[in-house]
Amino acid sequence: MVVDLEITYPAFVIEKASVEFKNHPHLGCTDITDHYKKLEGMSISRGFNAKVKELFAGPRGCTHIGALLSAMAPVAIQTGWSMRAFVVTSDADLDSSVAKDQRARQFSGTINTCHMWAEDGDLVATVKAGGEIEMPLSVSIRLRELGRSEDEWDKFRG
Repeated sequence: MVVDLEITYPAFVIEKASVEFKNHPHLGCTDITDHYKKLEGMSISRGFNAKVKELFAGPRGCTHIGALLSAMAPVAIQTGWSMRAFVVTSDADLDSSVAKDQRARQFSGTINTCHMWAEDGDLVATVKAGGEIEMPLSVSIRLRELGRSEDEWDKFRG
Protein backbone atom coordinates (compact mmCIF):
# COMPACT_ATOMS: atom_id res chain seq x y z
CA MET A 1 0.00 0.00 0.00
CA VAL A 2 1.20 3.46 -0.85
CA VAL A 3 -0.17 6.67 0.63
CA ASP A 4 1.16 9.75 -1.12
CA LEU A 5 0.49 13.13 0.46
CA GLU A 6 1.70 16.45 -0.89
CA ILE A 7 1.71 18.87 2.01
CA THR A 8 2.18 22.62 1.75
CA TYR A 9 4.80 24.20 3.94
CA PRO A 10 4.61 26.03 6.30
CA ALA A 11 0.79 25.68 6.49
CA PHE A 12 0.89 21.85 6.73
CA VAL A 13 -2.22 21.45 4.60
CA ILE A 14 -2.65 18.42 2.36
CA GLU A 15 -2.66 19.67 -1.22
CA LYS A 16 -2.86 16.28 -2.95
CA ALA A 17 -3.63 12.81 -1.64
CA SER A 18 -3.57 9.43 -3.31
CA VAL A 19 -3.76 5.83 -2.17
CA GLU A 20 -2.51 2.85 -4.15
CA PHE A 21 -2.78 -0.80 -3.25
CA LYS A 22 0.23 -2.82 -4.41
CA ASN A 23 -1.18 -5.94 -2.72
CA HIS A 24 -4.51 -6.56 -1.08
CA PRO A 25 -6.48 -9.53 0.20
CA HIS A 26 -9.73 -8.91 -1.70
CA LEU A 27 -10.58 -7.58 -5.15
CA GLY A 28 -12.86 -4.92 -3.68
CA CYS A 29 -10.15 -3.43 -1.43
CA THR A 30 -9.20 -0.97 -4.15
CA ASP A 31 -12.75 0.40 -4.39
CA ILE A 32 -12.03 2.83 -1.53
CA THR A 33 -8.99 4.63 -2.98
CA ASP A 34 -10.85 7.69 -4.29
CA HIS A 35 -12.47 8.17 -0.87
CA TYR A 36 -9.08 9.34 0.42
CA LYS A 37 -9.27 12.46 -1.78
CA LYS A 38 -11.23 13.83 1.21
CA LEU A 39 -7.83 14.39 2.81
CA GLU A 40 -7.14 17.22 0.38
CA GLY A 41 -7.50 20.58 2.09
CA MET A 42 -7.07 19.10 5.60
CA SER A 43 -4.41 20.31 8.01
CA ILE A 44 -2.09 17.65 9.40
CA SER A 45 -1.59 19.56 12.61
CA ARG A 46 -3.64 19.23 15.79
CA GLY A 47 -6.73 17.05 15.42
CA PHE A 48 -5.58 15.23 12.28
CA ASN A 49 -5.86 11.70 13.69
CA ALA A 50 -9.35 12.37 15.06
CA LYS A 51 -10.46 13.67 11.67
CA VAL A 52 -8.92 10.64 9.92
CA LYS A 53 -10.87 8.33 12.25
CA GLU A 54 -14.06 10.31 11.67
CA LEU A 55 -13.72 10.08 7.89
CA PHE A 56 -12.12 6.68 7.38
CA ALA A 57 -12.56 4.40 10.43
CA GLY A 58 -14.44 1.13 10.20
CA PRO A 59 -16.48 0.63 7.03
CA ARG A 60 -15.58 4.14 5.75
CA GLY A 61 -12.01 3.16 4.92
CA CYS A 62 -9.18 0.66 5.15
CA THR A 63 -7.67 -0.18 8.53
CA HIS A 64 -4.19 -0.41 7.06
CA ILE A 65 -4.39 2.94 5.25
CA GLY A 66 -5.67 4.51 8.48
CA ALA A 67 -2.62 3.20 10.34
CA LEU A 68 -0.31 4.62 7.67
CA LEU A 69 -2.04 8.00 7.84
CA SER A 70 -1.71 8.11 11.63
CA ALA A 71 2.02 7.55 11.27
CA MET A 72 2.48 10.07 8.45
CA ALA A 73 1.34 13.26 10.18
CA PRO A 74 4.08 13.21 12.86
CA VAL A 75 6.65 12.45 10.15
CA ALA A 76 5.55 15.47 8.14
CA ILE A 77 5.50 17.72 11.21
CA GLN A 78 9.01 16.54 12.19
CA THR A 79 10.24 17.26 8.67
CA GLY A 80 8.69 20.70 8.96
CA TRP A 81 10.73 21.35 12.08
CA SER A 82 13.86 20.41 10.17
CA MET A 83 12.80 22.69 7.33
CA ARG A 84 12.30 25.57 9.78
CA ALA A 85 15.70 24.84 11.28
CA PHE A 86 17.28 24.99 7.85
CA VAL A 87 15.49 28.25 7.07
CA VAL A 88 16.59 29.85 10.33
CA THR A 89 20.18 28.67 9.99
CA SER A 90 20.23 29.96 6.41
CA ASP A 91 19.13 33.47 7.39
CA ALA A 92 21.76 36.15 6.93
CA ASP A 93 21.67 37.92 10.32
CA LEU A 94 21.97 35.11 12.88
CA ASP A 95 23.95 37.33 15.24
CA SER A 96 21.09 39.68 16.08
CA SER A 97 19.27 39.18 19.38
CA VAL A 98 15.95 38.99 17.47
CA ALA A 99 17.26 36.13 15.32
CA LYS A 100 18.61 34.33 18.39
CA ASP A 101 15.26 34.69 20.21
CA GLN A 102 13.35 33.50 17.15
CA ARG A 103 15.70 30.56 16.81
CA ALA A 104 15.28 29.58 20.48
CA ARG A 105 11.46 29.73 20.23
CA GLN A 106 11.39 27.61 17.08
CA PHE A 107 13.60 24.92 18.57
CA SER A 108 12.01 24.73 22.01
CA GLY A 109 9.29 22.40 20.71
CA THR A 110 11.79 20.32 18.77
CA ILE A 111 14.17 19.33 21.55
CA ASN A 112 13.95 15.64 22.55
CA THR A 113 11.29 14.76 19.97
CA CYS A 114 13.59 12.12 18.44
CA HIS A 115 17.19 10.96 18.58
CA MET A 116 18.28 13.58 16.01
CA TRP A 117 16.89 16.35 18.21
CA ALA A 118 18.23 14.97 21.52
CA GLU A 119 19.15 17.84 23.82
CA ASP A 120 22.66 16.45 24.20
CA GLY A 121 23.05 15.55 20.52
CA ASP A 122 25.15 17.01 17.75
CA LEU A 123 22.28 18.62 15.82
CA VAL A 124 20.98 20.56 18.83
CA ALA A 125 24.54 21.60 19.72
CA THR A 126 25.03 22.89 16.16
CA VAL A 127 21.78 24.84 16.25
CA LYS A 128 22.50 26.29 19.70
CA ALA A 129 25.95 27.38 18.52
CA GLY A 130 24.39 29.19 15.55
CA GLY A 131 25.82 26.76 13.02
CA GLU A 132 24.22 25.74 9.77
CA ILE A 133 22.45 22.42 9.38
CA GLU A 134 21.90 20.58 6.15
CA MET A 135 18.80 20.97 4.03
CA PRO A 136 16.31 18.20 4.93
CA LEU A 137 16.91 15.23 2.64
CA SER A 138 13.27 15.11 1.54
CA VAL A 139 13.57 18.68 0.25
CA SER A 140 16.83 18.14 -1.62
CA ILE A 141 15.60 14.85 -3.13
CA ARG A 142 12.33 16.43 -4.26
CA LEU A 143 14.14 19.38 -5.83
CA ARG A 144 16.39 16.97 -7.73
CA GLU A 145 13.35 14.93 -8.87
CA LEU A 146 11.86 18.14 -10.23
CA GLY A 147 15.12 18.95 -12.03
CA ARG A 148 15.65 22.00 -9.86
CA SER A 149 18.65 23.34 -8.00
CA GLU A 150 18.84 23.30 -4.21
CA ASP A 151 19.58 27.04 -4.51
CA GLU A 152 15.94 27.51 -5.55
CA TRP A 153 14.87 26.64 -1.99
CA ASP A 154 15.53 30.26 -1.03
CA LYS A 155 12.43 31.48 -2.87
CA PHE A 156 10.24 28.91 -1.05
CA ARG A 157 11.54 29.69 2.43
CA GLY A 158 9.15 32.59 2.77
